[in-house]
Amino acid sequence: MERLILTGNEAIARGALAAGASVITGYPGTPSTGCIGSIIGEDLPGRHVEWSVNEKVAFEIATGAAWAGHRAMCTMKMSGLNVAYDAVISVAYSGTNGGLVIYVADDPGASAGMAEQDTRGFALISDLPMLEPSSPADAYRLAKKAFELSERIGSVVMIRLTTEVALGSEPVKIDEPAPPPGGEPILEREVTRFTKAGSAICQKQHRLLIERLAAAEEAIAELGLNRLELGDEGGLGIVAVGPAGLYLDEGLAAAGIDRERVSILHAATTIPFPRREVRRLIERSRAILVLEELEPHFERLLAVEAQKLGFSGRIVGKLDSTLPRIGEYGLPQVLRGLSVALGDRRILPEERPGSEALRLAAPRPITVCAGCPHRGTYMAIEAAIKRAGLSKDRVMVTGDIGCTILGMNPPFEILWNEVSMGTSIGLAQGYVHAGVKTPVIATIGDSTLFHAGIPGLINAIQHRVPLTLIVMDNGWTSMTGMQVNPGTSEEFQPGGRRLDLEGVIRGLGVDRLTIVDPYDLEATTGAVEASLSEGGVNVVLARRECAIQARRRGIVPGEIDLDPERCVLCKRCIEVTGCPAISIGDGSIEIDRSQCNGCGLCASACPTGALSKGGGR
Repeated sequence: MERLILTGNEAIARGALAAGASVITGYPGTPSTGCIGSIIGEDLPGRHVEWSVNEKVAFEIATGAAWAGHRAMCTMKMSGLNVAYDAVISVAYSGTNGGLVIYVADDPGASAGMAEQDTRGFALISDLPMLEPSSPADAYRLAKKAFELSERIGSVVMIRLTTEVALGSEPVKIDEPAPPPGGEPILEREVTRFTKAGSAICQKQHRLLIERLAAAEEAIAELGLNRLELGDEGGLGIVAVGPAGLYLDEGLAAAGIDRERVSILHAATTIPFPRREVRRLIERSRAILVLEELEPHFERLLAVEAQKLGFSGRIVGKLDSTLPRIGEYGLPQVLRGLSVALGDRRILPEERPGSEALRLAAPRPITVCAGCPHRGTYMAIEAAIKRAGLSKDRVMVTGDIGCTILGMNPPFEILWNEVSMGTSIGLAQGYVHAGVKTPVIATIGDSTLFHAGIPGLINAIQHRVPLTLIVMDNGWTSMTGMQVNPGTSEEFQPGGRRLDLEGVIRGLGVDRLTIVDPYDLEATTGAVEASLSEGGVNVVLARRECAIQARRRGIVPGEIDLDPERCVLCKRCIEVTGCPAISIGDGSIEIDRSQCNGCGLCASACPTGALSKGGGR
């Protein structure tokens, strides 16, 4: 056994390997990316690890392996479960042969900028057990148990981390990876289990699914995954669900409460509900504090049990408005809950005055990196709209997930909206059908187009919807940390095959396809402008590798020469490009050579010739 400092993501991956998982798939998305990211480059004989084209496909691959008798895991963030769920609910009905685990990471506090979704709701409507680790060490332990539980009950098992646990780290004792199972794969032909062809089949599968969840409750109780510590009779009871208990000990100490006198249920599951432990906690307590982030799923189920038992004490949590349904929990939330549960206002956390530093801080909108090719595309869209005699305040430009959405921020402020992977193309069609008179533009990245954008593009082609689609192809899934996608060079995906987006788009039958280099501002602007006046579905493929990845290999397109004598500090280079490599110096602008890759876009914006582009390498 080895002791390593691991994040929760890494602990899940190591737990899966220690459990003998032979297939691990997923799609990158903060905060779950680090799970597959921590092992995908390793030499793992007999195992297959991949970034799939999207979460649904990733889950289907894992399912096939598990139905064949192997242990398999699929990873995703909370919004990825929305994508995979059509397959998840069907597979839940059929059950599994080998252990099949879904690892999903939720994001209380929305640090990754998506919906604050509580995926326990999916476990509830799917009748699937979900394990909720409270720390990286707990994540490793429960990841191994998840495969055991899955095979024991014949069901998919979900593991849910939150951002704090997924990205937090601590020392974890880990075992050597267990070898994947040998022998022939299972080929089981049983249409009444593996299809949904008929009402009788579906209802039988549903009945068996409910029975498997009941079996999970028994198995989890036997494995002792939910820990109950009993304190004084008639004292305070606390439920800490998964990571919500991280600050519990600190809160009890700050409130001057003897921990041993309090009854505490450390809940590793909400689904199935730990009925036995909850009943013992209710019978022991005069008031109960429920600590769970986001939705009050556990609290609602506890309230039902309390009513059945005739509990007359107070239940403190979200349903009585003591604690919020948004954001992460920390010490202030624990102290507020303790204060209300005990009726002691002295425990209330101190109100912190607003920080003067925060008040004085200048706004810093998120922008793309220095040298990012998307910058040239944003600049070209704005310039093309202006050349067409239109106002960007009247031209709908739909946005999509990934680095491409950063065009919503200054200095561009060109993108109007963002919904989910691939939605920009569907939204654009809706605006056209609504009668928008000005041209409608959709923007999307290469990875996002492969993930979910192609069906929308096919729909636009089929229905002859007049719109412009701008595909920003940088060859990587960049925003989540430079993972490969189907369009990434084969040099970086050994054994994989690159799909050429140009060929894919042409094969769909678009009316017009123009390929441009977004560093060539004039050519890109001309291509966008021409597409605005054309009928039909027009695609501009803005193709240039991510600047970060290119520079890591020593590839730069040029070098920017600055003539301070010609600089009049008009600041056009800053105001038009927003490039973080440019700043205002003494008498002229300055170039941060450590950031600048010589893309030349600032030179295109400079009216005096103070900036010019030299050769690259």
